[in-house]
Amino acid sequence: MSNLFENRPAIHAEAHKAGGSVFAARSTQEWQQLDAAHHLHPFSDMGSLNKVGSRVITRAEGVYLWDSDGNKIIDGMAGLWCVNVGYGRKELAEVAYKQMLELPYYNTFFKTTHPPVIELSKLLSEVTPGGFEHFFYCNSGSEGNDTVLRIVHQYWAAVGQPKKRYIISRKNGYHGSTIAGASLGGMDYMHEQMPSQVSNIVHISQPYWFGDGGDLSPAEFGLKCARELEAKILELGAENVGAFIGEPFQGAGGVIFPPESYWPEIQRICRQYDVLLCADEVIGGFGRTGEWFAHQHFGFEPDTMTLAKGLTSGYIPMGAVAIRKKVADALIAGGDFNHGLTYSGHPVAAAVAVANIKILREGGVIERVKNETGPYFQKALREALAASPLVGEIAGAGLVAGMQLTEDKASRKRFANGGEIGLKCRDYCFKNNLIMRATGDRMLLSPPLVINKHEIDEVVEKAAHCIGLTARDLGMV
Repeated sequence: MSNLFENRPAIHAEAHKAGGSVFAARSTQEWQQLDAAHHLHPFSDMGSLNKVGSRVITRAEGVYLWDSDGNKIIDGMAGLWCVNVGYGRKELAEVAYKQMLELPYYNTFFKTTHPPVIELSKLLSEVTPGGFEHFFYCNSGSEGNDTVLRIVHQYWAAVGQPKKRYIISRKNGYHGSTIAGASLGGMDYMHEQMPSQVSNIVHISQPYWFGDGGDLSPAEFGLKCARELEAKILELGAENVGAFIGEPFQGAGGVIFPPESYWPEIQRICRQYDVLLCADEVIGGFGRTGEWFAHQHFGFEPDTMTLAKGLTSGYIPMGAVAIRKKVADALIAGGDFNHGLTYSGHPVAAAVAVANIKILREGGVIERVKNETGPYFQKALREALAASPLVGEIAGAGLVAGMQLTEDKASRKRFANGGEIGLKCRDYCFKNNLIMRATGDRMLLSPPLVINKHEIDEVVEKAAHCIGLTARDLGMV
């Protein structure tokens, strides 16, 4: 076990021995100038970014990144929540190389298949909870949630209830950035930019006790939020509602963990009114909370799961939808499912996914998160920030955490300009070579699952230091 985590193989070391980087060396300024001239970044104000220049990441190993100026940075976010097995896994690169030589591409249309996608599907049926035996493949979590919409509509049509078209999701949820994914997500700033939205999607409140719970206890508030789903189903008519979709914990919305009362009540309501329960496991899946899938941590049973990120640990793009047997059986019996993508079940992506899942399973990675590193991380973070006047709440489990920056801890009063405070803290993190994300006034951590205790100490120490600098600037210490 110790060898797996302490002596992680690195691709870049061999690459440097063989003659350096894949690309010719340029100065940081040259890279930044080319980037500004030709590259539009996701979720960015390009005018502001181009004035200061992008940070150029050139290589990575384990839980560390290096930039073009030689700075060593600890990655507290596993890329974008995805590099579960850490950077530089030689075995994943070798699998991709071998598969590219053998069968670099073929589609799964026209009554064809190939060994990598068959083996991946079998393996997923083994690591997912009982009842998930069929999987549809795509390229990302966004496309996965588009696929969920298609599956929901096709399922109800196949069982003779085509009127069940409404999909209910939550405000401040995140389900991707395609038109359908962003329509499902209840983030107002994305909706304002996207006036063309998918119809028959409605939203209910998020279960965010710290921000919205008022005088209710967490348990009371969890039930109140869950019962908004029941009220919305009754308002629309149960005969018109096809599904409810939610992240087990809200990721991009701020690592918001719902009260324990929330998900059991959501499941009760979905079962009572014959509504499919769809879990977006793009962030939570493949070990993040210490369980294989985050819904297992919260104790409910979904009908579909959207998978991506940890499926390949980000080494190559791939997404999937896991489909419970009753839904899959109806789809199989229901005729043509007119949906697919050029790269559905891509052989190289599937081969990498198989190798990645075997690392997680055979290396005991997820068990270690549950029993060792996860509890260590959660305890260390809470102890380091217990006395901070700026941190009002720490939410999380396993190797994911959200820290609420607050103007007054006792009253749970948040900053009116919370986004500015979060960005101030994030800027301190950049300067101190820690990747910690800001969502409004919540600071987020989600390191690679192979992080060891020494590296956790480094993440926690740097996070506490940067939060302390932010508190100092606000006159709170």
